[in-house]
Parts: sequence; C-alpha cells; structure tokens
Amino acid sequence: MTLAHLSIDAQNPQHIAGILAQIMAGTAMPFPPCPGAFVAFDHADDGIGIEVYPLGTQVQRGPDQIAFVQGPKDTASQASHVCLTSPLTQQELLDIGTQNGWTARVCNRGPFKCVEIWLEDRVLVEALDPDMAEDYHRNMTAAQWRAMFGLPPGKGD
Repeated sequence: MTLAHLSIDAQNPQHIAGILAQIMAGTAMPFPPCPGAFVAFDHADDGIGIEVYPLGTQVQRGPDQIAFVQGPKDTASQASHVCLTSPLTQQELLDIGTQNGWTARVCNRGPFKCVEIWLEDRVLVEALDPDMAEDYHRNMTAAQWRAMFGLPPGKGD
C-alpha cells in the first residue's frame, strides 16, 4: 500500500504547504478545487501529496462529488497526524519547526525515532531523516508490532 494523499487544515494553508514541501523536498502550489487551499507534492513528483485546506474546512458528500464547506475554525490539536520520510537531516528538520516558532523535538517512539514538528503548534508531523526512516521501515512491521506488544501471530507471520 502507498498513501497517495491526505488532507489537513491550517490557519495559513499556503505557509503550511510550503513547509510540508520543504520537509518532502518537493513543491507547493494552489489547490483550486478548494478556495484558499494549497497542496504540497513530494520530491519524487509521483502524485503523493498533502492538501492543506483553510482552517475549519469540512469535506462533505456533495450531490455528485466531494464538497468543501467552511465550518467552525477549531485551533485545537487533532488526532490525525502524518509521518513523513525526508532527505533532510535531523537538525534541518528541527530548524524548520524552531524557525517558525513551533514545537520541534526529537522523540523516541521505541521502534523508531522521529522529529516531531507541530505545525502551527496543532498538527503533528513525525518527520524521519534517512537513518530514522531506515529504522522505521525495519521495525514497524506487523510481525515486529506483535512481538513488541505480545500479540498472537497473525496472517503472514
């Protein structure tokens, strides 16, 4: 499975899309289907991206297809987050957060380390430098998860 794209909302979609593009060593541009939105594309330019909508945007089922509706602007933290691999170094990733005045820190999740970058101090990005990404891909498998938490063997183990 490959995640093709995801969406988040932000107080400043253009700025956040630019930051995400920087983390992914890609590019950011407007996302015309949703007024005021932007999209960050990965450096591989293979369609993988993150859409950034204006704060409070709701994705709803329209009569024929998706509809974007402005809802209440909630600046609280949210459950959704993303983990991104990056060609940047740990220090470069930390600098992105601190230069924007956001929380940025190195964290040990057990099976992998990451740089937490809290976009606008409300949306979590777990950024992985190349070494962190290698650990992540080696350790975050279903078999490793079962072993780590003492879960019974499953299909494919």
